[in-house]
Amino acid sequence: MNPDNLIAIDVHTHAEVSCRQEPDEAWKPFEEAASKYFKAGKRPTIAETVAYYRERKIGLVMFTVDSEYQIGNKRIPNEEVIDAARENSDMMIAFASIDPHKGRMGVREARALIAGGGIKGFKFHPTAQGFMPNDRMAYPLYEAIAEHKLPAIFHTGHSGIGSGMPGGGGLRLKYSNPIHLDDVAADFPDMTIILAHPSWPWQDEALSVCLHKPNVYIDLSGWSPKYFPPQLVQYANGQLKHKMLFGSDYPLIAPDRWIKDFKEAGFKPEVHDLILKQNAIRALRLG
Repeated sequence: MNPDNLIAIDVHTHAEVSCRQEPDEAWKPFEEAASKYFKAGKRPTIAETVAYYRERKIGLVMFTVDSEYQIGNKRIPNEEVIDAARENSDMMIAFASIDPHKGRMGVREARALIAGGGIKGFKFHPTAQGFMPNDRMAYPLYEAIAEHKLPAIFHTGHSGIGSGMPGGGGLRLKYSNPIHLDDVAADFPDMTIILAHPSWPWQDEALSVCLHKPNVYIDLSGWSPKYFPPQLVQYANGQLKHKMLFGSDYPLIAPDRWIKDFKEAGFKPEVHDLILKQNAIRALRLG
């Protein structure tokens, strides 16, 4: 990625439509519920997403979510995201998603992907994957990531996935309390940890962990900035101005809307470029 040619770097975008396999019927009820929750329209393909970002000169980090254990849907292949990133290496980075329940096979996959050179980080969704982030089950996977000093994004806070479905689709919100990642940050200081989203209803826990642990950042995806909790904006303007990252959660929220609302949401002008690009350069080791 060449940050000099980009106006911003979006660290949180999803690969939701594969060009290599048919949509999975097991995922459709969750997708429909999420579309209703986010008021989202038709999902773009990976190629359409890349073209959308290239037109806007915005770099992007893209990943799928491996929820095969908890939800039972077939994941979009990590290799499909990797191939797109290789073809658009000037403005796109691929993160992999591997469910920690896959144990040693998951660790083998992670090491193979890292060795192949196409993966620059990993994505975890504790609620959709059904695990506590500080469960020792996941530690062998973290060890592989930390060994190569790669970043990992963790979903935190409320989840639009499962919202409105009977029983929340069987998904449990407790797994995504960011305080559980304090253990992970302490045990793996060489792994950059990105807490995804305003972590409502645990925003203060996220701010505390980020303030305490040098290897922890917060990405601001999944919400329009005009709805951010006031303490999040306060810390972004002050003590944590170098720890906040632009993320949209595309295609559920468009970067055009996010950036517009961001510029009107009480963030000091001097932190705009930090949040939109400079902090990501450091967190992703691009500089």
